[in-house]
Amino acid sequence: MLFPEYYARYVSHVRGDVFDMLQQQVDECATYLTLTEEVAMHRYAPGKWSVKELLGHLCDTERVFAYRALMFARGSTDPIPGFEENEFVKAAGFDRRTVYDIVSELHSVRASNLALFQSFTDADMLKTGIANGQAISVNAIVYIVAGHAFHHATILHERYLV
Repeated sequence: MLFPEYYARYVSHVRGDVFDMLQQQVDECATYLTLTEEVAMHRYAPGKWSVKELLGHLCDTERVFAYRALMFARGSTDPIPGFEENEFVKAAGFDRRTVYDIVSELHSVRASNLALFQSFTDADMLKTGIANGQAISVNAIVYIVAGHAFHHATILHERYLV
């Protein structure tokens, strides 16, 4: 597995089968449907994202990483640029949407990405490419997606008390 060192914290969150973890996270999306709009607008500190923005960030990040995985699995050698998550969140306007809408989108995005990732062959998973100026493998991207979601779920529980 090949990935830049700064992704190690996400990869380290994956224990056991990564596909089982991804599926479990799809199922856990439903728990966020119980959030009230008031709770979903909460920020644990000034300047931090709201719960809605954090959930929207997960949607955006899943899409970006799935695109990277798809391109590399299909053999593209074109470098893929990075993205600035804070600018994405600012531009997206997640706080104007309902929490139900964002959570439904997150569920759909993850279910779609899980199907994509499961379609990759063992050979596909070993392919690599350049994203954000760094070499990364398809299998690392799958692990990063799972670990990134775990990281933010932990933040939701610990800092937002969700």
